[in-house]
Amino acid sequence: MKSKTRGTLEMTLAMAISGTVGWFVVMSGQSPEAVVFWRCLFGAMAMLVAYLVPGGLRSARIAARPFILVCLGGVALILNWVLLFGAYTHASIAIATVVYHVQPFMLVGLGALFFAERLSVAKVGWLLLAFAGLMLIVSAKGHGQATGADYVLGVCLALASAFFYAVAAAITKRLKDFPAHLIVLIQMVVGVLVLAPFVDFTGGETLKGAWTYLIIIGVVHTGLMSTLLYSAIQKIPTALVGALSFIYPIVAILVDWVAFAHPLSTLQVMGAGAILLAAAGMNFGWSLGRAGRQDVT
Repeated sequence: MKSKTRGTLEMTLAMAISGTVGWFVVMSGQSPEAVVFWRCLFGAMAMLVAYLVPGGLRSARIAARPFILVCLGGVALILNWVLLFGAYTHASIAIATVVYHVQPFMLVGLGALFFAERLSVAKVGWLLLAFAGLMLIVSAKGHGQATGADYVLGVCLALASAFFYAVAAAITKRLKDFPAHLIVLIQMVVGVLVLAPFVDFTGGETLKGAWTYLIIIGVVHTGLMSTLLYSAIQKIPTALVGALSFIYPIVAILVDWVAFAHPLSTLQVMGAGAILLAAAGMNFGWSLGRAGRQDVT
């Protein structure tokens, strides 16, 4: 099998797996903090096995500064997951996932603020389109979903989650020479240490029916998905990575519809379409007429 074809299949599978995580989170019946703790614990075990197989851990040399950055990125990643999983119960899996995809704009904002990256007029245009889509979603009422303040809280949690993902991604950009698998492994360990005080280990009865979901979230949605994702990124062009990334929200919307009877309302469909179109424009560098060739400071 050609390397590009294999990478495409790996990326497709990774995004399809990501799109189903909401179902496992909701079905586990656990709090967001507990789900993320067990995700980190089982994910760390899976990543440790993956990292030990080629003997990578024995040859690793970690300087203090990048190690601190990895840990800070781990805290941001953990907050990202906790907030996103919390958003599922207040809005819906579909809405939380779509709103979460404003993350490219937050990453661009952080790049302009901290790394002096120039912000093009086209990017501003896509940002405004995404904001318009977000406003449509906030003002919408879904079928069988939370409404009012609870719905808005879910949207806000998804936005906060996207922000912390952008922070984690911005930190990761500073770690280009750091092995990707080792980054994930360290961040999973950080998650276990940070969240352990917030987990009730005495509630064995409540965990009885949740172990299968929690193990799958840790091993499949963290260990396997991360391995597939990193492998795919090494094999396929960046543009194709961006295109296949949209499998994730599409699968999440379908899962929410089929599993929990949460079809999107007309306004939500319009808002979701605007956000995903804007995210695609940002990822692929599409221009808005001649404006895309200009820069603003």
